[in-house]
This record gives sequence, structure tokens and C-alpha cells, in this order.
Amino acid sequence: MESMNYYLALLLVVFLLKKILFHRKQNLPPGPLALPVLGHLHLIRKPLPLALQTLLSQYGPILSLKFGSRSVLVVSSPSAVEECLTKNDIIFANRPQSMAGDHFTYNYSAFVWAPYGDFWRILRRLTVVEVFCSKSLQKTSAIREDEVGMLLCRLFRVSAGGKRKVDLKFLFSLLTCNVMMRMTVGKRCVEVETEDSELEKQLFREFKETFFPSLSLNICDFIPVLRMIGFKGIEKSMIKMNNMRDKFLQNLLDEVKLKRINSKTSDEEEKRSLVETLLSLQELEPEFYTDEVIKSIMVMMFIAGAETSAVTLEWVMSLLLDNPDALQRVKAEIDHHVGHGQLLNDLDLVKLPYLRCVINETLRLYPAGPLMLPHLSSESCTVGEFEIPRDTILLVNVWAMHRDPKVWEDPNEFKPERFGTFRGTTWLQVYSFWCREESMSRCWHGHAHGFIGIGCAYSVL
Repeated sequence: MESMNYYLALLLVVFLLKKILFHRKQNLPPGPLALPVLGHLHLIRKPLPLALQTLLSQYGPILSLKFGSRSVLVVSSPSAVEECLTKNDIIFANRPQSMAGDHFTYNYSAFVWAPYGDFWRILRRLTVVEVFCSKSLQKTSAIREDEVGMLLCRLFRVSAGGKRKVDLKFLFSLLTCNVMMRMTVGKRCVEVETEDSELEKQLFREFKETFFPSLSLNICDFIPVLRMIGFKGIEKSMIKMNNMRDKFLQNLLDEVKLKRINSKTSDEEEKRSLVETLLSLQELEPEFYTDEVIKSIMVMMFIAGAETSAVTLEWVMSLLLDNPDALQRVKAEIDHHVGHGQLLNDLDLVKLPYLRCVINETLRLYPAGPLMLPHLSSESCTVGEFEIPRDTILLVNVWAMHRDPKVWEDPNEFKPERFGTFRGTTWLQVYSFWCREESMSRCWHGHAHGFIGIGCAYSVL
């Protein structure tokens, strides 16, 4: 028995020495001491961006962590992000597979989470041409203006009898979901006849629970044995939820198919929803544009464009109420360039530079995605002076970069005017790095729709 304990202790010492020596030999980025099995999971607290920012302040802008069995690279400097997503763009073009991805993404068949390759290129081209081009933005502007107008009428109706409290968080979320739903399938997520009722909130809550599954990595993705034993029934719940959501999506898809068969105007391009366009492509290439691919793109549209815009609208309103001088300046700009009491449209936004600065500053302080969607290295590479192994998860801490005092003067202060003169390389590196080629373009592909929707909605309100 003593001999067995001796050999086990010796084996443990050899294992630890090997890990330490291998770590040094690899020249990994710095990081805190990891625990067996857990790695650094014990250091992670919610909200995650703030927890990572604390670690980054101790170990520098390039940080190496272990989440269970997975290696994680966290970066929070513009130069490191640019190196990851430009110099090593193809290496970091993939996403890590996860339990949620296995069940909610239809075999990773949408542009935002598809593996890099020919299939991804086709989906990217489709997304750029059919969804986020200027023609698409113009075609769907009537939907945005219509929904914002209905929200405005609702607020007028509610306030007709005097001052009343309104749940702007709910209304903004409903607004953006209705816009995305009409753009995607041509109908609202909650119809007008249920307005101002408990039924409306119940239907909308059920809609969001069905349509917005969390695609985040969870504990089972970092400690695989937990998935094998069915930890807390997480995977079982995902399977049940996905069956409900798939049925809902398939019903929407079948409705659009039936509409195309029965409607004489279904071929008019300017009236097509996104799903109608995809069904037209399905007729030409049925082996590629399957129902599963279309449903995956539908989910992508909602996750990327609905809640992110609603959260930003809420923060814009909150920040301006806390900063009355900025609020008065926005109102004066709109009155001057659009006219007092006039409803504006998308084309008016180019005449409202200060409003755009307000939106930019809001996105800087409270980015809808404080951590960019994770990437995965397909092979080993170098970032800065450090070696990054294959199959390392990359996390970009946007929150930390947007509040970096080395880049931003008074980074925690709301100063929209900083964007009136912000020019040059730093702007590209810090704020708009997600808009570049290849893997960078996939990170924030809903930005154009969201920015215009936010600007139009807030200006009218």
C-alpha cells in the first residue's frame, strides 16, 4: 500500500513538473496559477468582462487562462486584437464548438458560427449581398419607420390622460424584435390587437424564451465529464428547448412557403422578406439552401440584431437623461435639421452628426457585446511575443478596450463630442476593428442594421 502511494505521489510530481516546464517552454502569455481540473474557473465571476478586466490589470493586455481543460487567450489591447484578427485572421476564423452550438445552430450552418471554409464563404457572400448591403437597408427602412411610428402612437395614447410610467425596456425590446421579425419573415412577433395587455407581455415573453437561446459556453464545455454524466440536466433542457424552437421556426417557414404559393406578389423583390429570398435561392440550389440552413440564418438575425439594439436604445435613453446638456443638444440638432415635430427617416441621420456621436459613445461605454463572440485557433501561432497553441479559445474584451485610459481621455465619462474629432489609426484599432475583412467582418455583422435602427428610433422618440 505504501509503495502504491509512493508511485502515485511520484507520478503527480512528474506530471506537475512536466506542466510547469512545458508552460515555460511554450512561452505562453502570463496568467495566474491554475488549479487542477478547474483551471481558472474559480476566478471567474459575473459579469465576466469585469472579472477579466481585473485579471488583465494584473497580468497585462494579453492573458493566458485555463477554463477547465480548455486553453483561453484573453486580449484587451488594440494592437493585440489587430494581430489576432488581421495577421492571424484565418487561424482565428473558427468558433469553438459547444453544447449549445450542437443543439441550437443546426449543425453550425449560419455565417456567424459556421467553420471557416467554402461553406462559410458562400454564407458570407449571401449575408453581405442579401442582408447587410445598402439596398437591403433601404428596402427595409419602411419597416423600421412603421414600427417606430407605432411605438410613438402608443406612447402618445398612454400619456393622453396625464403622466404615466412606461416600461421602456419592454417597449424597446418589442420594437426591435418586431422590426427583425418583419424583415425576416414578414410578420410581427406580437400583433397589434394584443397591445397594452398582459397577454401581450406573456406572448412576447414566450416568444423570447423560444427564440433567444443562450449560445454561451457553459461549465460542461470546459469539463467534458460533466456533460457525460448529464450535469444538472443542462443538455436535457437544451434538447427540449430546441425541439420547441425548431417547431416554431418550421411553422414560420411553412407559413412563408404557403404565402409564396398563394400570393401573386411574392416575386416582387422590394416586398420580399429575407426568408422569401432564401426560399427563392432554395428553388435554385435545394441541396445547399436547406430548411435547416434557412432556420439557422433566422436565429442568427434575431440574436445579432434584436436584443443588441434594444439594449443600446435603453442605454442611450438612460445616459441622455443623466446628461441633460447632451439631451438638449440632440433635441436642438434634430429640430434644426429635421424640423420641430417632424418625423425623420433613415436619410435624415446623415444630417445629425451629434446624434451619431451619442450612439458611438453609448456603444463605447456599454457595448451590446462586451466580449466578442469567441474564436478558436485552428493551428499554433504567435501573438505579440507569445506562442499560442492550437485549439485555444480567443476572447476579445471589448469592455476593457473601450475604457482603456491609455486610449480614451476620461474613459468612464460620457463625452459624445470625443467622436466629433476622433480620427486616424486609433479609431480603426479601438472602435471599428470588427468591420474588416475575413474573420473580422463576421464579428459584428448586424452593426449597420442596428446603428440605423437605433438612430431612427431614438431620434423620433
